[in-house]
Amino acid sequence: MPLYETVFIARQDVSAKQVEDMAASFSKIVNDNGGQTKRTESWGLRTLAYRINKNRKGHYTLFHFDAPFKAIAEMERNMKINEDVLRFMTVKIEKLPEGPSAILRQSEEGEDRPRGERGDREGRGERFERSERKFSKEGEE
Repeated sequence: MPLYETVFIARQDVSAKQVEDMAASFSKIVNDNGGQTKRTESWGLRTLAYRINKNRKGHYTLFHFDAPFKAIAEMERNMKINEDVLRFMTVKIEKLPEGPSAILRQSEEGEDRPRGERGDREGRGERFERSERKFSKEGEE
């Protein structure tokens, strides 16, 4: 069976317990339709890139499924009906990734890094320093 990865975002005013229950119900839908849930990760409450239905934050959850398309289609249909789900996205993947997802790795590394280090942003201030040139009107120096 094909492998799928699904991420859904739940509203910010929903409790973490309710998000877990939603994730369990979506997983049950896939399992009842001949699929299998390989992994579920909760990424917690995170800030959205832009407002979605007046929400600035959302509860993110990641699934990995080994399921037929029919099972995924039924799960997505239920996600569309559920008014607590802001957005979802399902993609077909070639193989299951090993270890924690990139989001969880990033949060673990962020705790170990000293404050102020930002990876690709290092040295940004040095690169954009202003020169001390003085400009003059034409003819003057």
